[in-house]
Amino acid sequence: MANSDFDVIVIGSGPGGYVTAIRAAQLGFKTAIIEKDALGGVCLNWGCIPTKALLRSAEVYTQMQHAKNYGLTSEAGFDLSAIVKRSRDIAGQMSKGISFLMKKHKIQVIEGFATLEAGKAAPVVVVGKDKFQAKHVILASGARARTIPQAGLAPDGKYIWTAKEAMIPQDMPGRLLVIGSGAIGMEFASFYNAFGADVTVVEMVDRILPAEDAEISAFAEKSFKKQGLHIMTATQVNSVKAGTNEIAATLTNKKGEVTESFDRIILAIGIVGNVEDMGLEALGVKIDRTHVEVDEFSFTGVPGLYAIGDVTTPPWLAHKASHEGIICIEKIAGQNPHPLDANAIPGCTYCHPQIASVGFTEADAKEAGHDVRIGKFPFIGNGKAVALGEPEGMIKTVFDKKTGELLGAHMIGAEVTELIQGYAIARTLETTEHELIETVFPHPTLSEMMHESVLAAYDRALHI
Repeated sequence: MANSDFDVIVIGSGPGGYVTAIRAAQLGFKTAIIEKDALGGVCLNWGCIPTKALLRSAEVYTQMQHAKNYGLTSEAGFDLSAIVKRSRDIAGQMSKGISFLMKKHKIQVIEGFATLEAGKAAPVVVVGKDKFQAKHVILASGARARTIPQAGLAPDGKYIWTAKEAMIPQDMPGRLLVIGSGAIGMEFASFYNAFGADVTVVEMVDRILPAEDAEISAFAEKSFKKQGLHIMTATQVNSVKAGTNEIAATLTNKKGEVTESFDRIILAIGIVGNVEDMGLEALGVKIDRTHVEVDEFSFTGVPGLYAIGDVTTPPWLAHKASHEGIICIEKIAGQNPHPLDANAIPGCTYCHPQIASVGFTEADAKEAGHDVRIGKFPFIGNGKAVALGEPEGMIKTVFDKKTGELLGAHMIGAEVTELIQGYAIARTLETTEHELIETVFPHPTLSEMMHESVLAAYDRALHI
């Protein structure tokens, strides 16, 4: 046994892992974090942050193409290698920031792949030839892109990409197939479409963005088609076959079977938890379809072992992982944190237009037995949106008719990923329509639409 015992060892340094380690150090625990790749995990290095850098380039480029609408003159052009380099530089900068935070909080960083062995009070953590003991071990190993090798849908380094390969293109594909229309799929579809790729999106179910409110989903599909994206819902990819300079995909839907050729394919069909080769099964950890089963405070049932983030239950979001980790370590410290309410976690998609939501959709609220009041307000009725040149979008709120509880909120349009926190706070504070109606929103702002949507639910909208 190496002479390096800890109170807490966190395995994985993504937004769940590194935040948990920081909070553990703040609570006075001697803490170590183990990472086999770069600090920051997938989110900072190959996910949340670098994709937003790419999408920002796409947003600016799109605005340049419409400069005349703003009384400006500009000739739009782009350098793909420079766009990718900017994204990678930002990821590197953020990873260095995590390194600084680890030093600041005196958290020992151990490099390598961790496995677990049975211990007395908690599992023993093995990294290479070294063994480390801790009173509490927190697994934050994250997840990776799901592939379907049996259908030929596995990254090959050339034609078929996961999100990681899609972030570092060497050239812009002429024809691109995106399989899956969730947040990741639509963000990449939006990015490549902005720079001139002919993009087709295939989705198995009957609408894109199936986790969103149906009305928002329909609005998004209409907007994407207007931008030139090809959307194929209720469609399956049966097989793919690489040719000399392209790849053929056989697609099936109600209209029958068709084979189309593409330059590249992006897989965005979900994730798989990183649970292999760690010794979890031998310890008795329960795993359901590659994800670790935990209780409301992230306890696995194995003494001293906890799991948080994408390796556990949905929603698989960075901010969920961070908050989950804080709840977990505070419970370990003997505090009394509230269990995580998954329905109170906002979700954001950074395509164009942006999409954000929190709480129940209208359909889910009705299915849960609520009698609802619905409020809607369009961007075209908001002065700031029109001044920005962003008149397309809407905000929708869902209230319980009897109690006035804000059950959910759903947005599509410019900067809604920055607006959704207002409704998230309202739900956390158990705000009713009364408090929201009485709140004074600043003018001129996009946030005024949030107020108008609430007013609309009670037949009091002012600007439409």
